[in-house]
Amino acid sequence: MIRYLTAGESHGKGLLAIMEGIPSNLSNLSLSTEDVNRELKRRQSGYGRGARMKIEQDKAGIFSGVRFGKTLGSPIGLLIKNKDWKNWKEIISAKKLSTLNSQLSTALTSPRPGHADLAGAIKYDFDDIRNVLERASARETAAKVAIGAICKKFLKEFKINFCSYVIRIGGVADKKIKPLIDKAKKKGDSLGGIFEVTAVNLPIGLGSYIQSDLRLDGRLASALMSIPGIKGVEIGAGFEAAGKFGSEVQDEIFYQKEKGFYRKTNRAGGLEGGMTNGEPLILRAAMKPISTLRKPLHSVDLISKKPTVAAKERADVCAVPAAAVIGEAVIAFEIAKAFREKFGGDSLEEVKRNYESYQKYVMGR
Repeated sequence: MIRYLTAGESHGKGLLAIMEGIPSNLSNLSLSTEDVNRELKRRQSGYGRGARMKIEQDKAGIFSGVRFGKTLGSPIGLLIKNKDWKNWKEIISAKKLSTLNSQLSTALTSPRPGHADLAGAIKYDFDDIRNVLERASARETAAKVAIGAICKKFLKEFKINFCSYVIRIGGVADKKIKPLIDKAKKKGDSLGGIFEVTAVNLPIGLGSYIQSDLRLDGRLASALMSIPGIKGVEIGAGFEAAGKFGSEVQDEIFYQKEKGFYRKTNRAGGLEGGMTNGEPLILRAAMKPISTLRKPLHSVDLISKKPTVAAKERADVCAVPAAAVIGEAVIAFEIAKAFREKFGGDSLEEVKRNYESYQKYVMGR
């Protein structure tokens, strides 16, 4: 069983993550911070990212669960320090010293449409939406990417690999994307889009049809929907399949002794009945435009209830490329979790023995 927990705020000292369930390694699974930091750097890239990415150079420190570059089977602890914490401390000090600064004292009582600000302030009984947005911020996804990097490292031992790409941003694709982002930036606006995540070389039978909470399609959709700003998910042909005849959608089954059961098409996106069917896993997610706008929308002050404009925070114009990397990470975690449920084992070698035995069984069917 793999599970994890994260802690930390956007402008706090850093982000913490603890994950358990990665098997111990005797000789084959070398794990270094380079594997994690490479993924964190990918998350920070992409046209349309904001000024925060120029401040932060995300690097994770592994402080438990690894010795001499190899996992111990115990919980893995990760820490990503926030460089912007120093600047944030100075803002806090200024606020304490100068209660006359109206911007600092009132800006964070103006909830942003589309963000967690208003609902969070009401739910947790806050008068300052800073208490909400610090944790609701997408900054937390850096910890998810670090967790995903470890899951990818584990799954790569079984030749399972992940990739992602942006399909379109704001309704356009390819060479039209950058000019559109520039236009949105100039207008003080933001953009969303659609990205795709693919995983290959998955064994048949991850997940289950036995109970709804074990269905892998539901778990993967939930993982993608947990990324801030994601409003839609589809698997394989997805919504397009809803407008076609069944004969145009279902993937016919074939068999060859050399490769077993296989399909010539993959409209199901690698999942049938809540389980992997051996074909590439294909998922797409739709991300709404970012809630923070340089030209803010109308809002209502949380305290006075008077009309105002939404608070302005430093933010990206477009974060779809970053969301694609985060999508890889959360999918990798769910696949790793399902993989461990299926094959068990406390050490990497034991997992491999179980996996290889199952693969022989599948090929012998």
